[in-house]
Amino acid sequence: MNHDNDTMRRAMRLMQAGDLQAATRTLQDALAGNAGPAPAAPAAHDARGDVAGRGACLEGEFRVIDDTKAHDARPPADHHAAADLRPGPTAGQPYTWPRSTTGEGATHAGVTPWRRPASGEGTGDGNFPRLRFSCAAGELEYGLYIPPGLETAGAPLLVMLHGCTQTPEDFARGTRMNQLADGHGYVVAWPAQSAERNQNRCWNWFRGSDQQRDRGEPAILAALTRHLVSTHGLDAGRVYVAGLSAGGAMAAVLASTHPDVYAAIGVHSGLPVGVARDMPSAFAAMRKGSGRRRRASFSTAAPVPAIVFHGDGDATVHPGNGLGVVEQSLDRAADDAGMTSAVERASAPGGRSATRTVHRTADGRIAAEHWVVHGAGHAWSGGDASGSYTDPQGPDASAEMLRFFAGCRRSGS
Repeated sequence: MNHDNDTMRRAMRLMQAGDLQAATRTLQDALAGNAGPAPAAPAAHDARGDVAGRGACLEGEFRVIDDTKAHDARPPADHHAAADLRPGPTAGQPYTWPRSTTGEGATHAGVTPWRRPASGEGTGDGNFPRLRFSCAAGELEYGLYIPPGLETAGAPLLVMLHGCTQTPEDFARGTRMNQLADGHGYVVAWPAQSAERNQNRCWNWFRGSDQQRDRGEPAILAALTRHLVSTHGLDAGRVYVAGLSAGGAMAAVLASTHPDVYAAIGVHSGLPVGVARDMPSAFAAMRKGSGRRRRASFSTAAPVPAIVFHGDGDATVHPGNGLGVVEQSLDRAADDAGMTSAVERASAPGGRSATRTVHRTADGRIAAEHWVVHGAGHAWSGGDASGSYTDPQGPDASAEMLRFFAGCRRSGS
């Protein structure tokens, strides 16, 4: 194990230095039993990033996260423990958004809370108990946030997948998604990747065994989703999944493996499904873009709409991967001869500008939405600085995802 960890650290340093070939060669030598030392690499820059791979740092640099708020004790077993969002502009109209705000009466990109939670109800700040879920495919821990006073029957569900080195609690603080759920009646689930499955707590989006419908992490996450819908009487037609980096890549995998479960996905700084089957190909896709892509889904289900955010300054996951996710979402929808696209550009005073491309079907439904945040790196746009990997200067990705999800319902439900 120590030798394996040393190998992965050398590969990480080489990737950080920009030497992809040497990093790949180091991994290949290790797999072949060649323990020869890798070439020396310059010291890594102190930059934010995200990692992936069992024992491997597949998303560049990382920083230590304060895990003191996470629950150390084994969580208890899970004992069965209409968004009114502002519509987006029509094609051709300029698009603007408020900057991220906090405090009493704050409005997040047009999303206004119903009320401030009363004392003792909880504030959705990322402090929630961990539960444990198990099924035939495996088990995981997760946090569950139900807004105070919410009647869950018929409510929508959002599953949030953290990035590498993050925890659900940290991710909740950075995205502020629980606060938005307070205002719009979403139940939010926060699955936790285990260090046993991936020592850097990355979802294993790049492994072939974790890109299948009936096995691996997609099967576990989909089973948890179905369990929550059934247990809490949630609206099976309004179930969504979103994630950052490795979590975003796993959201794309779930759209491929379970289009009958999720009505839409949100992918922030992630990758399309099928661009990697092992660690070397994951390095290549992250560094150079997604290249050859497989179809988003082999099923006959309707394509899953996607909203994608990616910074054009992302040095950890190439921005071309965001376009790859959009293309997969449009793959079968492109059969619609009336598909149209509209490009809108806007800037927030004192913040980052962005380009937003909206793809619509002939009947006006949004098939995909692509946000390129100019000057942003590998971080959640518009996020709160109390969480890791956030960029408070960008447009509010959390609010925009909820706005997008409000227009998506799974067909046939």
